[in-house]
Amino acid sequence: MTNNQSRDYSCKDEELPILCNYTAFSLKRDLSEFTAYSPRFKQEYVDGFVTKITAVTELIEPKSETVELKIITDRLYSTMDSMISPANYLTGYIEMAQESLKISPADFGIKALRKGINTRDAESVIKNLHTINTNIKKYKTILTEQGLSEELTVKFLTAYASVATDKQIQYKIISNRKNIVQKNLGMLNELYAQFAEILRVGKILYKATDAAKLKEYTLNELKKRVRRTSNPENGNTAELNKGDKAEDSDTK
Repeated sequence: MTNNQSRDYSCKDEELPILCNYTAFSLKRDLSEFTAYSPRFKQEYVDGFVTKITAVTELIEPKSETVELKIITDRLYSTMDSMISPANYLTGYIEMAQESLKISPADFGIKALRKGINTRDAESVIKNLHTINTNIKKYKTILTEQGLSEELTVKFLTAYASVATDKQIQYKIISNRKNIVQKNLGMLNELYAQFAEILRVGKILYKATDAAKLKEYTLNELKKRVRRTSNPENGNTAELNKGDKAEDSDTK
C-alpha cells in the first residue's frame, strides 16, 4: 500500500533536522523572551522540539546505516582510485599498438574512466570499465604482444565487479531508507510545523528590534547556513532556495 502523504516542507529530508537544530539553539538562548510573549513557550516545549529532532534524525540517517554507508563509500572510492595506475599502464600498451590497433585510449574508454574517478561518479566508472573490459577482450592478442598481462586484465575485471556491487548495495540502503522516511512523513511534517511556529514568533519578536537574531529565525538564512556547512565548495544555491519565498511568507 502506497503512502501518498505529501511533504509540508520544501527542503531535503536530511536538511530538516539540521535546520531545526540551529533553531533549537536560538530558542534555548531566547526562551525567556519567547515565554514573555506567550506561556506556550516553556522548557517542556523546547524539550519536545529537541525530542522530535532526535527522532527524525535517527529516522533519516540511522547510525548503523550511516556507518555502513561510509564503509561502502570509502571502499568504492578506494577501488576507483586503485585503477588510476592500471589505466596508465593500459594507455601505454594501446599507444604502442597504434599501428595495428587503430583505436585511441579515449575511444578505448580510458579518458572517460579517469574523469569518472576524478569526479567520484561511480556510474560513469562502471560504464567505462565495462567498455574497457570489452575492448581488452576484443584486442587482447594485440595488447598482449605489447606487454598486457593477465594480472592487469584481471584488475579491470575485478574492479568492475567490485564497484558495481558496492554501488548496488549503496543504492539499496538509500532506497530502503527513503521508503521508510516516506512511510513516516507525519513525523517530519510535525517537526516542521513546530519549527515554522518558532520562526513565526521569532520574526514577531525581532523583526523591528534585532536584525541579527531575525536572521536566525528566517528560513532562507537558515538554509544558506546549512548549505555553507554541508557543501562549502558548491556555489550553486538555486535548488535549495526553491520555494523559500513561499515558506518564508508563511512564517512572517
